[in-house]
Formats: sequence, structure tokens, C-alpha cells
Amino acid sequence: MAFMTLEEPKRRGTPDKSFALWRLGFRPFYLLAAIFAAIAIPAWVAVLSGALTPPIAGVWWHAHEMIFGFAAAVVVGFLFTAGRNWTGLPTPTGGTLAALALLWFAGRLFMAFDAGVVGTAIDVAFVPVAAAFLARVLWRAGSRRNYVIVVILALLPLANIAFHLARFGALAIDPLSALHAALAVLIMLETTIGGRVIPSFTASALKGVKQWQRRWLDIAAIAATALALGAWVFASATTAAILLALLATLLQLLRCLGWNPWATRRQPLLWILHVSHLWIPIGLALLAAAQADWLPRSAGVHALTIGATAGLIIGMITRTALGHTGRMILPTRIETFAYLFVQLAAIARVITLLAGPGPSLAGIHVAAGCWTLAFLLYLWRYTPFLFRPCIDGQPG
Repeated sequence: MAFMTLEEPKRRGTPDKSFALWRLGFRPFYLLAAIFAAIAIPAWVAVLSGALTPPIAGVWWHAHEMIFGFAAAVVVGFLFTAGRNWTGLPTPTGGTLAALALLWFAGRLFMAFDAGVVGTAIDVAFVPVAAAFLARVLWRAGSRRNYVIVVILALLPLANIAFHLARFGALAIDPLSALHAALAVLIMLETTIGGRVIPSFTASALKGVKQWQRRWLDIAAIAATALALGAWVFASATTAAILLALLATLLQLLRCLGWNPWATRRQPLLWILHVSHLWIPIGLALLAAAQADWLPRSAGVHALTIGATAGLIIGMITRTALGHTGRMILPTRIETFAYLFVQLAAIARVITLLAGPGPSLAGIHVAAGCWTLAFLLYLWRYTPFLFRPCIDGQPG
């Protein structure tokens, strides 16, 4: 991993250039997620303009594919890679990993062109199949601390099934409510894992940095966030839902500030994680305001999806790709610009939503441009890393 010395060159100084895409989960799924991100958002702009017509309502397709296409691919790639580190046991590689990637890809094709019963079944299958592989590894290793992650992950396909049943008319709910439930699950994964790695990465990189952490605050912030998001999905606009969102905002803000984000301002690989996690309390506050009819609901949704989810994703798929391919965990200007573009996309989308329909439409185009540039930059720099073996000679 990171900071290892390079091994001696092989075969008369010729580096190993063998095909390595199927050696570990992060490789194909980070690549696929970045490609999809760079295509799907411009496609969404084309849908809004009437140039493209997906097989389901455009806003449903956009929201669904950002969660179950883009984000789900990164989550699976990250957890397969982390699961091997947590347990020392192998996660899917080779043909099995390729088959899972093909399952994900097939789901995206069906959702784009023929979202019927067969396409729905293929789309729904990806996350539970991947979760089963992860659960098996954690169970064999007795990694009880990480069982909660599998439980949270298992909720995603339930939300996906509810979405499809609702759009087919078999479940009397708004399909977007099911997708909001899926977003809530993603946020819970992000804040649970983020609470482990963000302060840890910071302490490791900035020796002697002062941080204020309390286990009771972590538990309270995560629990309040779960309750607030659950109330937003199932009991929106009630007084209890608004108060829970405000409580979760306060606890998450205290938690984030305790990690000392200011100390990371000169370290792009760190500040992107801190800033992105700060979008969680911002998003919760915006959801509270929306439930009080002060703001449009989309402001909070996009704070959580672009600011928090995409921000954490771009931060983690750069950092972990560097570390797990044997490279120094040091950013270049490419990473820094990619981080800035994602954050600009979040700011543009959220702020213009508050200013009315005209600015909101402009905000969509600005956000889409920034988002697309961010993931094109990722692909430009990281595609060779994901295809080639680790430069330190380690497996994976």
C-alpha cells in the first residue's frame, strides 16, 4: 500500500504491464463508476432538454441511476477492497469479479433502454449479490465490528425493490420516496465509515494534530442522523421530523468540527473528505428547512448527493486507488481540480435552487459541467493505474 518502496524491476528492467483490472474490487468498479458519472449527468441534461427519453420518467431515471448505478458501484468496489484488508480473506477477483461488473453494466443498459421486468430483476440483483460475497467474508473472519455495514448495505436493495414496485403501480407510494430511502442508506454508510477513516487519515498524515473525539458523540450523531433521515422519508414535514433533522445537524456539526478540518486546508486528499462530510449537516439543515416549507426539497437532496456523496466518492476513489496500486498517497493538480469541480458542482446546484426556476436551470448546467470535468480528470489520470498491476509488486 502507501509509502512502500518500489520493488526491483522485473525482466531486465521492464515493468510488469500485465492486465490487472480483475485483481481487486476497486479496479473495475471505480473505473465503471467514473465512466458512468461522466456520461450519465450529460445524459440527464439531454433528458431535461428533450433530446433523450429514458424508458421511465426522467427524474426517476436520474435519481435511480445516481444511487444504484454510480454510487452503488463505488460502494461495492470500496467494500470489496476494504473487506480484504479488514479480514485478510480474499474478496471476489478474476472471473467472479468480472461477472459482477457485467451484472452492474447490464443493469445500467436495461435501465437506459428497456426497464421492464427482466431489466428490473437484473438491476435489483447487483447489490444483494455483492453484499452476500462481503457478508460471507466478514462472517468467516468473525469481523463483528463490520456486520453493521452489511446490515446497512442490505437495506439498499429493499429500497430499490420498493422503487420498482411503485413505478409499476404495485406499491402505493411515490417512487421518489423509495429513492430518498436509498439515499438515506447511503448517507448512513458514509457517516459510519467516514467517522472511522476521516479522523484516522488526518491523525496519520498530520502528526500531532489536535482532534476532539468522543464515542458518545459518534453514536449520538449517527443515531440522530438515522432517525432524522427516517422521519424525512416516512413522516416528512412533521414537527418531530424537523426537530430530529435539527438535532442531527447540530450533533454532526460538532462531530465534524472535532476532527479539526481547518488543519487539513493545505492537504487536498484530506480536506476533500472533511468538506464533503460537512455537507451532511448542511444537507440535514436544508431538509429541516424544506420540511418547514422554507426551501425546495431538492436543495437538501443535492447537498447530500453531490456535496456529501460525490465529494466523499471522489476523495476516496483517488486516495484508495493510489494506495492500493502501490503509489505514494500524494495528490497532483489533477486531483485538486477534480475535488474543486465536485464542490463547485454542489455549490452551484444548491445555491441556484434557492433563487428560483431560472437560476436553478442555469445551476443544473453549471453543476453538470463541473461534475463531468471532475470525473473526466479522474479517468485521465487513474485509468492506467486501474488497468496495470501494483508498482510495488503486491497482489491486488
